[in-house]
Amino acid sequence: MRTAPTILHLDMDAFYASAEQAAKPSLRGKAVVVGGLGPRGVVATASYEARKFGVHSAMPMGQARRLAPHAAYLVPRFRLYREISEQVMGLLGALSPLVEPLSLDEAFVDLEAGEAAWDAASAEAVGWRLRADIRRVTGLTGSVGLAASKMLAKIGSEEAKPDGLVLIRPGTERALLGPRSVRILPGVGPATADHLRRAGIQTVEEIAGAGEDELVRLLGKAHGSHLYEMALARDERPVVAERDSKSVSVEDTYDVDIHDRVRVRMEVRRLAGRCVERLRAAERSGRTVVLKVRRYDFSTLTRSETLRGPTDDPGVVREAAARLLESVDTTGGVRLLGVGVSGLADFTQEDLFAQFAAAEEAAAEEAAAEELEGGPGSVESVEAAEPEPIPVERKWLAGHDVRHAEFGHGWVQGSGLGRVTVRFETPYADVPGRVRTFRVDDPELEPADPLPLVEGAEEAQVGSSSEPATLPNVTSVD
Repeated sequence: MRTAPTILHLDMDAFYASAEQAAKPSLRGKAVVVGGLGPRGVVATASYEARKFGVHSAMPMGQARRLAPHAAYLVPRFRLYREISEQVMGLLGALSPLVEPLSLDEAFVDLEAGEAAWDAASAEAVGWRLRADIRRVTGLTGSVGLAASKMLAKIGSEEAKPDGLVLIRPGTERALLGPRSVRILPGVGPATADHLRRAGIQTVEEIAGAGEDELVRLLGKAHGSHLYEMALARDERPVVAERDSKSVSVEDTYDVDIHDRVRVRMEVRRLAGRCVERLRAAERSGRTVVLKVRRYDFSTLTRSETLRGPTDDPGVVREAAARLLESVDTTGGVRLLGVGVSGLADFTQEDLFAQFAAAEEAAAEEAAAEELEGGPGSVESVEAAEPEPIPVERKWLAGHDVRHAEFGHGWVQGSGLGRVTVRFETPYADVPGRVRTFRVDDPELEPADPLPLVEGAEEAQVGSSSEPATLPNVTSVD
């Protein structure tokens, strides 16, 4: 393990909720919960104001509403979050070539590899500048942990929350970890913690005292040995710049169970198309198609099919997913469907048989249509094939951006009974904006793109941050 705290872990503070508060002056300092708003939705992120009521990530949304009935409940705006994440990752990339993103709002950085830091003093200075740059460019705050290993850097950033910095000096790790609960170690969830508790082990110090053999007996070879090493603060894992995805997938949870088999097939087809869109966006292909079905009784089934070669052809993936669905009984209803592709590669090997089959199917459909409509080239058949336009009711999602021809930019506070309520304000205002209500089909109201949280942030340059004294909550663990 290295002798200087030059591994940095950044974790943005209540990322989604903080972004929404920064974008909406009327929500600053108030409880905000972001997640799925349907009956089966879950909390993605809760602001610190909402956490005081017991709301936390992964909690069912219904329970969150009972705990914090007066909070603002918003649908995620992933486009905005990705844009902010790109800004933050750009700042990290300027520090080192070794940046390991864990999610949109969390990453490890090897400061030594970028020659940005070589000892405790230089690492702490980098942490100060990074936090100031993040605040200046995004308007948000992030917490930083600095240590000689990834495990301890992550523990440090957790200790620093919110909006702080903790530096753990090499040689102090055992003293820091010893009295803490076993839950502080990575890989120790509620089940493992309860298993250890029944064996009389509740602190990290007690894990170290139990010895590796006892841990292996309790938890198995891999888990036991790994946990023992963590308890001794031994973590040699390097910061890896490229985390290669093993699969690409999409899934949807439905507010009401789907019983109609035709609807289930349509949903699987739609999900397969979205999955391929993500696959192509990542410039990848895949060899194995996976179908996930969660039924009415919460039982979850997965089926997979391995193709002749990697593909990113939407027709091939849809057909494979449809074949997999035929082996699943959905009679009682379906609450979740998902389609994924694994066995990823950087190239495609087209499935010629699937292409031929698709071509034959298209030709057969064309011939059938011609026969029904009076043959090819018939004017009557062309006119009959034109479908009547079906009006599509616009959905106004709580928290999403809109623009009105007269009142300008705003966001949806809520909708229902043919009405939509909008608060007109921008991230750059100092006071809450005015609220107005419109018909859902108001021609002057339309969806809009998110605004940057900081006006002119794209022109900001890295390295012009303020002095450390402007940022609070810094701790050095000696």
